[in-house]
Amino acid sequence: MSPTRPRTLALAALILFALLALSGLNPYDRLTWALEVLPVLIALPLLGATYRRFPLTDLLYTLIFLHALVLMMGGAYTYARVPLGFHLADLFDLSRNPYDKIGHFFQGLVPALVAREILIRGAYVRGRKMLAFLVVCIALAISASYELIEWAAAVTLGQGADEFLGTQGDPWDTQSDMFLALLGACSALLLFSRRQDRQIGRMQTPDICTKADGRSPGSSQEIERHQEGGQT
Repeated sequence: MSPTRPRTLALAALILFALLALSGLNPYDRLTWALEVLPVLIALPLLGATYRRFPLTDLLYTLIFLHALVLMMGGAYTYARVPLGFHLADLFDLSRNPYDKIGHFFQGLVPALVAREILIRGAYVRGRKMLAFLVVCIALAISASYELIEWAAAVTLGQGADEFLGTQGDPWDTQSDMFLALLGACSALLLFSRRQDRQIGRMQTPDICTKADGRSPGSSQEIERHQEGGQT
């Protein structure tokens, strides 16, 4: 592990905390801001607490950083009012602000890679097809759970939850949100699997992809063979 890595991650965390504070200075709706940035408030301390015992790959830390930015932007403006979304709506001639769909895409992409890394490093699954299936299932389960949270907020808060829901009059908002999460999970598998395998292989720590003989694989090829169920 690079000796500069802890400093880089600490700097990234400080930047996120600073941006989080900035996003909360004058948000469009205070309750919506609190609900939207809650995952960031949970994730950052959790990542810090587990860093020594279970550090993640650089790829995953980078994507978590980007996902946090998406959440904080949505919290500050509400998803229906983020300026970037209006620019995208004008560019693609859309009838609504699509920024919330970016958020739900990340909601599938990042949890999929988190789940994949945990499953690989814990050697919980053998076979790349089963691994991919479970990763997508976990990402969709998280997306469905979030939709249930939105439903509970709507029931509890009534019209006060309108900004948090951000449906913008779309009767199929829930279904399209989950579809974007599915696209995010599939994109994670297609675009980042090999890079994640290489980074896991380079980490060379005893908890990574522990095999039956107690040794850790030293390359992405060994990780792939392990996923296929072969012995090395």
